[in-house]
Amino acid sequence: MVNILIMATTIHPTAIVEAGAQLGSGCEIMAYAVVRRHCVLGERVVVHPFAVLGGDPQHLDFDPAVASRVEIGSGTVIREHVTVNRATGEGAATRIGAGCFLMATSHVAHDCVLGERVVLANAALLAGHVSVGAHSFLGGGAAVHQFCRIGESVMVAGHASITRDVPHYLMVAERDEAIALNTVGLRRRGVSRAAIAELKRAFEAVFFTAGNIREVAARLRGAVYGAANEEKGDEASRAVDGVPIAALVGMSGFATPEARAFLEFFASGQRGFVRARRQGRASQREQEEEL
Repeated sequence: MVNILIMATTIHPTAIVEAGAQLGSGCEIMAYAVVRRHCVLGERVVVHPFAVLGGDPQHLDFDPAVASRVEIGSGTVIREHVTVNRATGEGAATRIGAGCFLMATSHVAHDCVLGERVVLANAALLAGHVSVGAHSFLGGGAAVHQFCRIGESVMVAGHASITRDVPHYLMVAERDEAIALNTVGLRRRGVSRAAIAELKRAFEAVFFTAGNIREVAARLRGAVYGAANEEKGDEASRAVDGVPIAALVGMSGFATPEARAFLEFFASGQRGFVRARRQGRASQREQEEEL
């Protein structure tokens, strides 16, 4: 016989859970929290006092009759005064992955998508249609412009202003400044030394080679390098830390999934990309020396 444990969901008497809201087993809805009818919560989601989930989008042209929703993954914790708005399109959803932690007063606007184990520190703000990759951390007071993409395992500094896309595995600060690879976070996730070494090469090649970042990344992926090299005879003579660009290009030059994912990130998006600080290489070395 298989014993199945079903955890009870608890709802404080002062909380408001509207008819139609779907709550998984083991959820806890604390005092004065509001869960609108448009919400689907997975198992063991904890909603702290005064949070509001599934409210209408803060969009001037939104029609309240639109049937959209908020989906929150299992084990996510929503702290005090957090707001998560439902999507703007018919049948669409604002999605928060499993195991996320949204600290007090953070905001997730309409149509955002957060991967698993994302952390938003106090008062972090996501505008509409922002995506945040798994295992990323946004510091307190950080604000992200609408339609931006934040990659996987990204560390965003407190009070940062992000108006461009942030590729996977980076640390960013201030206004759209890429500081270095998030090597500490990568090691904590168990990413291999080989992958981190390739990511360092890819990061420096993309951000410290003259030219358009998207085009540089495309050459590194091998998509357009051949044509570009024919047009510019000096292309192969360029080097990053003594390693010729020609030796770095092509998918065969980057064997690990992490490095390939980093380069593929530059193939899409509409906001442009963060830019590296001049001292970006020094920042990378300082981070490694502190480990």
